Amino acid sequence: MRLVIRETLLSFRRAPVLSALSVTTIAFALFVVGLFGLVALNIRIALEDVEERVEIVAYLMRGTPVEVVTVALGDIEAFPGVESATYVSEDDNLARARLDLTEFQEVYDDLAENPLPASIEVRMSEGYRDAGTVAQVAEWLGSFRFAEDVRFGREWVEKIDRLQGIAAVVGLVIGAAFAVASVIIIGTTVRMTVLHRSREIAIMRLVGATNGFIRRPFLLDGIVKGVLGGITAIGLNYAAYAAINQIYSTSFFNVGQAMLLVLFGTALGFLASAVSVARHLRRVTAG
Repeated sequence: MRLVIRETLLSFRRAPVLSALSVTTIAFALFVVGLFGLVALNIRIALEDVEERVEIVAYLMRGTPVEVVTVALGDIEAFPGVESATYVSEDDNLARARLDLTEFQEVYDDLAENPLPASIEVRMSEGYRDAGTVAQVAEWLGSFRFAEDVRFGREWVEKIDRLQGIAAVVGLVIGAAFAVASVIIIGTTVRMTVLHRSREIAIMRLVGATNGFIRRPFLLDGIVKGVLGGITAIGLNYAAYAAINQIYSTSFFNVGQAMLLVLFGTALGFLASAVSVARHLRRVTAG
């Protein structure tokens, strides 16, 4: 193992420019992947923020006893997928309308009596805010005898569902395309490293070195360059995030997500090295 580590370190000393080029290439390839990841992350956060506002409002018939509403609130909160159920009185609804719709202030002042009914506002738990589940709960709320009308913005909820589906598909396709492009770029760079040391490989084979012994330093070399490239990519992504964040508030990767990008770079470096060395060894053996 010491010999493998020593050979890996020597490869950086023998060809510092090529090693720096390999790390830089991996870093920029992962930087592009990371940028797309940041865009996808912020789109998902924005959709989740909108999704959190999904609620069902059941408007109550006038004269519904408070005791009946209290019992109903307990039943509603016990329903699967319901996060909370809140009773809003007629006066509270009017106060909200005065606050939110100030342009109708003169109309409110001329009111002889409050025209707005009391209501129950139902918020759904995370994972239960899709159009199907929300519609099911709304239909169930409508079955209460005191529920005069139930609304939840069906079209709005369905649009959120469609946007989430589109974002997931587009994210998968573009992410896969960037990953394939990164593998090709990194593989080409590692191939240059292997060709640079082709004479050394030939000598090692002449003295009886096995393919496994020859591969190990290259594999470790690919892993080290992948780690360095991944760390550099995180730094570049953070610089881009800091610049954009001054104009528009955005979110950055958490520690786990940043580690995934570094691990992705490590895996790419390892696979690219393994493929390049295997091809070269097959070519040498065939020759």
